[in-house]
Amino acid sequence: MSLRETTPRHSLRRRHLLRLALAAPLASSLPRQLTAQEQRIRLIVRGERPLNAETPVSVFDRLLTPTESFFVRSHFRPPAVGLRPWVVRVEGLVERPFQINLKELDTLRLEPSSIVAVLQCAGNGRAFFEPVVPGVPWRKGAVGCAEWSGVRLADLIRHAGLQPQAAHVHTLTADIPPHPQTPPFLRSIPLDRALHPSTLLATHINGEPLPAIHGGPLRLIVPGWTGNHWIKWIRGLVVSSEEAPGFYQQTAYRMPLHPVPPGTNPPPDQLVPVTELNIKSLFARPEDGAIIASGRQRLVGAAWSGFTPVERVEISINRGPWTPAQLGPAASPFAWRIWQHEWDPTPGHHELAVRATDAHGTTQPESTPWNKSGYLWNGIDRVRVEVRA
Repeated sequence: MSLRETTPRHSLRRRHLLRLALAAPLASSLPRQLTAQEQRIRLIVRGERPLNAETPVSVFDRLLTPTESFFVRSHFRPPAVGLRPWVVRVEGLVERPFQINLKELDTLRLEPSSIVAVLQCAGNGRAFFEPVVPGVPWRKGAVGCAEWSGVRLADLIRHAGLQPQAAHVHTLTADIPPHPQTPPFLRSIPLDRALHPSTLLATHINGEPLPAIHGGPLRLIVPGWTGNHWIKWIRGLVVSSEEAPGFYQQTAYRMPLHPVPPGTNPPPDQLVPVTELNIKSLFARPEDGAIIASGRQRLVGAAWSGFTPVERVEISINRGPWTPAQLGPAASPFAWRIWQHEWDPTPGHHELAVRATDAHGTTQPESTPWNKSGYLWNGIDRVRVEVRA
């Protein structure tokens, strides 16, 4: 896959604010972690320990998902942050290994960078696969779109100087597995993806310090790729000639190269890593099961993809013909686009459907081919509503 060049959007004012934020004491800048009870007010909890909670679809009617409503994906419990300066190490196949804390990061004179991008868990929509697959039973809300701000990963790595054998960047995190038998969440990304200008080490989300529950104070941002690459609580970067070893890189987050019959478990040599997001769209309103009044209604939702832009969104009423929806502007190549469609319903029960098509002509399928881990569901979104006079 070719990685197209992207110029992140930022302003002189944002540069100034980000430099001030990076120089501030960590303990005073980080908000406290939200409790499970607080999350339940805003999110739909799918698991308590560790916390996994999704965003209500009603929030997907705007470009930026509010931070307090952003979904939470956890493998282990979050680490303690803010107790001492957060130190990041850069080592491995580099000429000048070094470590630095976030208060000193500005001394490297790295250019601040921001990008609006969709973050989606690879398992978003897992609950819709049949037969049922194991894992967090995400439905529609393990996704969100935010403005992420920090520094380019490429700039930090190049500061250390790459050796010729460099091919992958391993990410070391601060979260600890709950049991000695549990493998650590060790992953890596290819060097060309690490050096892409959209790949960031983020300290901020939507203009505010990145909360600990979302990977603060430092999180990897990999726009266009699934959330398993967006590693939280970054403590170290190791440049290597090989992929990261271990379960979460070599076994997990892989899916069949070609569609397989439901229930099939392909051998490892027929699996490929989950990387780029596929074309997808959702309703924000009306929600499934809604009761609405007769009279003109505005249908609203979001559509997104990976590296191939969304080209059109279409609506179908009661399995009728597909009609183009109005598609909003793209804030960046990796942001979702808000769509809307005017509808004059008659009283009764109706089924509404939405589908998106990308610039390569790929359209959402009726349902996604089954895979044993429930990854990358992008079946056509359908909601059923009742219209009352």
